[in-house]
Amino acid sequence: MRAELNPYSPGSGLTPPYLVGRENEIEMFDLIVARSRRRLHSRGIVLHGLRGVGKTVLLNRFREQAERADWFIIELEGRSSELGNEAVRQKLGRSLLLASRKLQRTKHATTAVRHALRTVKSFSLSLGVASIDIGLEALPGRADSGQIEIDFEEVVEDLAPALMETSTAFALFIDEMQDIDPELIIALLAAQHRAGQKGWPFYIFGAGLPSLPSVLSEARSYAERLFNYREIGALDPAAAFEALTVPATRQGASFESGAAEDIVHAANGYPYFLQTYGQASWEIASERTISREDAAAAVIDGNASLDMGFFPARWDRATPAERQYLRAMSIDGDRGTRTADVAVRLETRATSLSPARQSLIDKGIIYMPERGRVSFTVPNMAAFIQRQYEIDIE
Repeated sequence: MRAELNPYSPGSGLTPPYLVGRENEIEMFDLIVARSRRRLHSRGIVLHGLRGVGKTVLLNRFREQAERADWFIIELEGRSSELGNEAVRQKLGRSLLLASRKLQRTKHATTAVRHALRTVKSFSLSLGVASIDIGLEALPGRADSGQIEIDFEEVVEDLAPALMETSTAFALFIDEMQDIDPELIIALLAAQHRAGQKGWPFYIFGAGLPSLPSVLSEARSYAERLFNYREIGALDPAAAFEALTVPATRQGASFESGAAEDIVHAANGYPYFLQTYGQASWEIASERTISREDAAAAVIDGNASLDMGFFPARWDRATPAERQYLRAMSIDGDRGTRTADVAVRLETRATSLSPARQSLIDKGIIYMPERGRVSFTVPNMAAFIQRQYEIDIE
């Protein structure tokens, strides 16, 4: 079929041609927007789950809805390195100034809002961001102490109530939230906690790995009460079938009986894999009806594509010792492994494996769903590792 009409789009954060199976989360966000118009406070939302399940796509949908509601919006993405931490703070300062400049051109730029933006200017200057002019002077004595927890709370304290007067809101959208540095996480949580107590329209919407809820709870014990936590997983079979077939139908194509079901089964309901196999099936099919033979070939071709890009992005970051750890885990598939079993398989003491395990956690390749147990952050990673092991011993 014509390549330029291929409706499938596998990629990090790329919106699928047909977003399905996430209606509850979208409706939850719509309710927050509706309540903010009535000056009623709500909790933010934290999305957590494995990679490739569509958390970033859903976070982007939230942001689009917030933009339509004329919210004051900041976007951040966590980065785990020390240089990355500083870059995130610079991005926060720059984004606040850029959003401030945009806000001044809207109907929401009241006298109170302009006064609050002077606090924003002070905060950005305290982060070393001075290159963006918003036409306002910094407000001395506000958000300029150099202590980010104090300063960011003062930004929220001045800006959010001013926005509330015009029935709008201040929101942070944070991807890879588990990688935000602890000091900044504490500052953000403290501001969200204060906003909840005061009823200010300030919301954090975050997305991250399955470890994110525990990261937030470790930063502040009250974090578990600040958000609606939503685990984002694989699509159920009906939703996965729709996600695969509807885009093809819209382009005048269809799946032979059983072909779509074969792809849905191979993808285990994971959106990224559905898009990968769907894209391959479109490229392979010569007719507008995708046959079961086309579907089988698409799974093989799709897995080859995943083995060249999606999985190696994690595998290649692991050291030889860490790869041995991952191989020991892969014996149990994707259901998770006891750390004690890894030690037995590698014929060593569990304590000697702690550095490798922690490094893999820091790299976002595995996480600990509970004490004494580890799991992959990427679905189907175990099968990929087994394939790599087979290649290595040939």
